Amino acid sequence: MPLDPDPSSPPPAPHRDWFFPPAPPFLPSTRARTNRAPFPSTSRSSKPYSAYSFTDRRPPPTPRSRSRSPHPPPEQQQRRQLTPPPPSAPRRRDPRYAGVRRDDARTAASEKAAPPAAAPVHGRKPAPSAIATRWSGVLSAAVILLCLASLLRRNFSLHDRVYHLQEQLAVATAKLQSCVIGSSSDMGDISFLYEDDSITMPNRNLKNLSLLISLSVLYAPLVILKYIEVASKIRSSCDSEEVPINKRFAYRVDIFLSLHPYAKPLVLLVATLLLIALGGLALYGVTDDSLSDCLWLSWTFVADSGNHANSVGFGPKLVSVSISIGGMLVFAMMLGLVTDSISEKFDSLRKGRSEVIEQSHTLILGWSDKLGSLLNQIAIANESLGGGTIVVMAERDKEEMEADIAKMEFDLKGTAVICRSGSPLILADLKKVSVSKARAIVVLAEEGNADQSDARALRTVLSLTGVKEGLRGHIVVELSDLDNEVLVKLVGGDLVETVVAHDVIGRLMIQCARQPGLAQIWEDILGFENCEFYIKRWSKLDGMRFEDVLISFPDAVPCGIKVASYGGKIILNPDDCYVLQEGDEVIVIAEDDDTYAPAPLPKVRRGYLPKDFVVPKSPERILFCGWRRDIEDMIMVLDAFLAPGSELWMFNDVPEVDRERKLIDGGLDFSRLDNITLVHREGNAVVRRHLESLPLESFDSILILADESVEDSAIQADSRSLATLLLIRDIQAKRLPDREAMVSHITRGTFSEGSWMGEMQQASDKSVIISEILDPRTKNLLSMSKISDYVLSNELVSMALAMVAEDRQINDVLEELFAEQGNEMQIRPSDLYLREEEELNFFEVILRARQRKEIVIGYRLEGAERAIINPTDKVSRRRWSPKDVFVVISEKE
Repeated sequence: MPLDPDPSSPPPAPHRDWFFPPAPPFLPSTRARTNRAPFPSTSRSSKPYSAYSFTDRRPPPTPRSRSRSPHPPPEQQQRRQLTPPPPSAPRRRDPRYAGVRRDDARTAASEKAAPPAAAPVHGRKPAPSAIATRWSGVLSAAVILLCLASLLRRNFSLHDRVYHLQEQLAVATAKLQSCVIGSSSDMGDISFLYEDDSITMPNRNLKNLSLLISLSVLYAPLVILKYIEVASKIRSSCDSEEVPINKRFAYRVDIFLSLHPYAKPLVLLVATLLLIALGGLALYGVTDDSLSDCLWLSWTFVADSGNHANSVGFGPKLVSVSISIGGMLVFAMMLGLVTDSISEKFDSLRKGRSEVIEQSHTLILGWSDKLGSLLNQIAIANESLGGGTIVVMAERDKEEMEADIAKMEFDLKGTAVICRSGSPLILADLKKVSVSKARAIVVLAEEGNADQSDARALRTVLSLTGVKEGLRGHIVVELSDLDNEVLVKLVGGDLVETVVAHDVIGRLMIQCARQPGLAQIWEDILGFENCEFYIKRWSKLDGMRFEDVLISFPDAVPCGIKVASYGGKIILNPDDCYVLQEGDEVIVIAEDDDTYAPAPLPKVRRGYLPKDFVVPKSPERILFCGWRRDIEDMIMVLDAFLAPGSELWMFNDVPEVDRERKLIDGGLDFSRLDNITLVHREGNAVVRRHLESLPLESFDSILILADESVEDSAIQADSRSLATLLLIRDIQAKRLPDREAMVSHITRGTFSEGSWMGEMQQASDKSVIISEILDPRTKNLLSMSKISDYVLSNELVSMALAMVAEDRQINDVLEELFAEQGNEMQIRPSDLYLREEEELNFFEVILRARQRKEIVIGYRLEGAERAIINPTDKVSRRRWSPKDVFVVISEKE
């Protein structure tokens, strides 16, 4: 009989009880059973169900239909009404169901009032329940992992125990077979086996503990990190402004690794030791070796990952592979750390960050176009010592500095040049170049604005005076403005020697304009290539008169005394009657400091001057082309040198109405100008028609100045000066009288007759033109053309800096030679000292010049291009020409 109901029969009525569904049709009906009250009877009624009729009963709420329609179909409603309730169904109005009804009502109300659940938003922080679930999952995973590890260890232990028992059985069997004695030997072996077994049990427990410890320590960091992450999320959900724990932990680690230089190697060492220790404990847990052997075996696995190939058994193989993987990671970290350290060291060496371990070296702070000449002069000075060391520190890359120095075409002559990158304003960088052990420190002026350059030099001097170790040598500071010299000396005190480049060049230009050829003499004396000033004490000269000292040096020319009784004061050209005292030093001009020494006095004739001739001073006319920054100082110096009635023409593009104001602001007092008269002309020095408006052929000297507007660029300033020089010489050549007749007889140098360069060379004999040249490359052009008695500014300043760096006392000599008062170098004609056809040696000429209170230091022969300073042969007589000239040091007239 089929179990399916008859399709023709009506469907069974739905059960009225919504909580307990009706039984399936194939089960036996429960109506035949004895009905029992669901609750015990109370005193209120013995028959709780009989008091209510069928019509008073209300159907219970049916469960919600899955259909989208809110109301069931009418047929279903009718069937629900006609179907009688089951006898056992209690009535809903019974007081015993009050609590149930109230719960149903609350449930329905809450369902109606509850808003629809919102979809989860991506990126929202998880709820605390979700975090707790994750945490419980982590703990569960940890417990499961520990259980698995324990079971695995137990399996390994049983396997090892069986293997150990087999070995003991084999040993016992061998002993039984080899024993001659019977039962006594057997009992001893049995007792030995039991003793060995009793010893093995504690070792097995210890091995289990070591394996458990190693696994726990390995898993502890993961648990800690997970705890930090969960705690950070919980705290961030409560307080959004608080920094999470994981970020703070990462920050502390970063600070530790940054502040401590050996933090990374220390962390790597700790990680290596921890890996060896954990690996040794794990091996001790899965093998029968001792703990010390396991630790050594763990170290071999870390040091060489290929050693794990000899492991036997699943447990030892698993542990050895794990240790080998950790060893490879440690080796990779160590290799990266060593590589970074080596790269950082080489990068430090390449960028000039390493410390200089030198002493008695020359330290140059800064970088400018004067550096090449300065290095060349110091290298020449160190040649007699077998070379020296020069350290250059500037705010440039070390490789760029070395490349620029390599391009300079000069021989260092055994001197080593070391470059370092750094700032002279930072004490740490100064200590890096051993500033306290340097014998001389040269501070170069920066290119650009003069006030800014001097301000930086002042800050550098402040930094140098702040060195705690003190300074062994002196400081030579190059300044751009004379007004800032007092402030720098006030800060530096006795340690500082200043060289005002702009002022030195201006005074040299004035001297060379008055005496053509003096520029070449200054180059020979200031540089170390020929002869220069030296100061040294000679005790054998004590008690000797200065007149005798002049002829005591066959290889040098004495020119002054450093008087000890006056606190080391420098006196140039002293009186003949001055007697050297103990402690006095002699100032000489010699080739080097070790090439001269006093000798016995030679036999010389003391003659007399041919006549008491005084060189007359006549008024001169001088032209300034351009506007210089310290032009007011040059005007004051020129007024002290020139004769009364002289004229100074000023030709530049500064408006005439502004010139007087600028000169007064610069410190010029027009009432103090006694010898010169200022004549102003406005125009551009590189425009020919402007220059043609000037009487260029009537000037005794023309000074072409590096204009203030372009002095920051050496090439641009030199180009302007060179263009002005060529235009002036061409205009002068065109204005020469009887030009056609004179040019046909001109043949000078390598230029052809009648060429424009030859005409300008002829014009150069009529007037002196001094060009202020800043770039050394321009020097070659002027030297080849021979049309100007030039002044090479940067090279002369570099020479002066090198001389003062080698001996700071030379600065006092240079200051007196450049000053308005005192002594100066001059060029004198030979007829002032000797008669025609008279033969004299150099010592005799020196004694003749002493009658005019002058010191002869050299001469230039007729037709020679260069003067000879400190001639080597001073005792051989020769016949002098009337056109020969002598270079002397004499008092300013």
